[in-house]
Amino acid sequence: MTATAVAPGPLVRARPTRTSALTGTGRMLRLMLRRDRWRLLVWAAAVAALYASALGEYVLLGQQGLQARAVLMRTPAMITLAGPGYGLDRYTVGAAVANELVLWMLLALAVLSILEIVRHTRAEEESGRSELLRAGAVGRHAPSVAALALVVLAQAVIAGVSGAVVAAVGGLPAGGSLALTGGVALGALVFAAVALVAAQVSEHARTATGLSLAVLGAAFVARALGDVQADLAVQHGTALSWVSPIAWVQQTRAFVAPRWWPLGLCLAVTAALLVVAAVLGSRRDFGGGLLVPRGGRADAPASLRGSFALAWRQQRGGLAWTTLGLGAMWFATGGVVSSLPKVTSTLLENPVYRAVLGEGDLVRAFLRVIGLYVALGAAAWAAAAALRPRGEEQAGRAEYLLATATSRRRWLGAHLAVALAGGVVVQLTGVLALWAGAALTGVTDPSFGALLALGAVYLPALAVLVALGLALFAWVPRATPLLWALYAWLFVVGVFGDLLHLPDPARGVSPFWWVPDPLLGSVDPARLVGLKVVAVVLMVLAFAGFRRRDVPAA
Repeated sequence: MTATAVAPGPLVRARPTRTSALTGTGRMLRLMLRRDRWRLLVWAAAVAALYASALGEYVLLGQQGLQARAVLMRTPAMITLAGPGYGLDRYTVGAAVANELVLWMLLALAVLSILEIVRHTRAEEESGRSELLRAGAVGRHAPSVAALALVVLAQAVIAGVSGAVVAAVGGLPAGGSLALTGGVALGALVFAAVALVAAQVSEHARTATGLSLAVLGAAFVARALGDVQADLAVQHGTALSWVSPIAWVQQTRAFVAPRWWPLGLCLAVTAALLVVAAVLGSRRDFGGGLLVPRGGRADAPASLRGSFALAWRQQRGGLAWTTLGLGAMWFATGGVVSSLPKVTSTLLENPVYRAVLGEGDLVRAFLRVIGLYVALGAAAWAAAAALRPRGEEQAGRAEYLLATATSRRRWLGAHLAVALAGGVVVQLTGVLALWAGAALTGVTDPSFGALLALGAVYLPALAVLVALGLALFAWVPRATPLLWALYAWLFVVGVFGDLLHLPDPARGVSPFWWVPDPLLGSVDPARLVGLKVVAVVLMVLAFAGFRRRDVPAA
């Protein structure tokens, strides 16, 4: 048997597949949509529900109630919290939604844009997942473009759904309603572009988010200071107002004297920021940022050693900004109190305001409602802090930490302590800011002690919310989003419970419903004791459950 030699043929070199900077953008977008479909659905439903609830209130108020609101809209405090105000001489439902809702919807959707952009760009690079994807046929700019497309799609859907709600509930023209919500979406896209630039500058997702939120906060302050300085008879804002993208959306004057050219500024600035982000993204190293973080110490000081120190370091930035932002808002709200006597009779003649504020002293009733809002703001931060252990576990950091000498009890207890202490700080600082704003305008009744008591009685209910979040994390980690469902119910019961005539069993689901009111009646200690007992029981269950289950959860 003989073997036949085969002459080797010419060596054929495989040509590398050519990819552009945008290769794989469509696949990345589909992946992002799959990951965030439920998150974005909740956002869309929440924004639409907020539009519906506010418009329902405006419709029920009637012309008399709306004119009472118009009087308050002329005060500096309300200009700071809402905007310059248009059409106040004959306040309509359309003018109310444009004047009072646009600012807050824009802030909410701007936060959504920032979080989504950073989540799918800088956070993915920081975790290392983006590097694995880039090893395939994925272009350099594909993740950024896909993230931007995701935000554009989400904002378009939210604008469409919200516009339909505004037209249906408020009885407003469909074209104007869609134009209003579309303008809010365009304003939010400016901050998406800001976040994309910040993601190129910073090496860490948390820093990129902080920079973007700082720009949003500066835009709010510039708009507020500019509008307050404006001539109320003209109400076109000032040069400082026009520095802010928020003012560009408000200056469209929807449903009053519409002019849509200011939205062109949103498009122009967004396009310019996207060009900047593309240039910066082409020049930096993958995984790195243009700003190189300074090196840390070789060893940690005593103040940074231990579970509590670590939990505090992780939460302190968010606590500081939350306290500062909410405190400024409650301070401005306190400035409205001095204007209430001018519209007392008008407000109490309206059945909607009478249902919400009740009979009697209007100032005390108003502060009682605002005190609930202060508590809801503190509860939102405390709930997020209580769910921080879940994020640490999902990121894989908890598993490494618990492999050391740190016990589960100490680690979970540290997060519990930070969540409770931070909630107390946000709550009591908010009450102090509310009192200071009212006192600055000459309102001294109720006293600081009475408002401090109002803030203190909500603390046991806040502890119940935190303890429930930790219990869900310990026993059923996948069910932790239920804490936010309960938070939404807290808001519905607290704000619309009387208006909707909800039965007591439905209200009783909210721990805030059991809180007594020290401003309008005597405090029932039994309710406070009951809330404390529930909080302690939930905490015990949380520690027992976390000790038994696997980390990470299956």
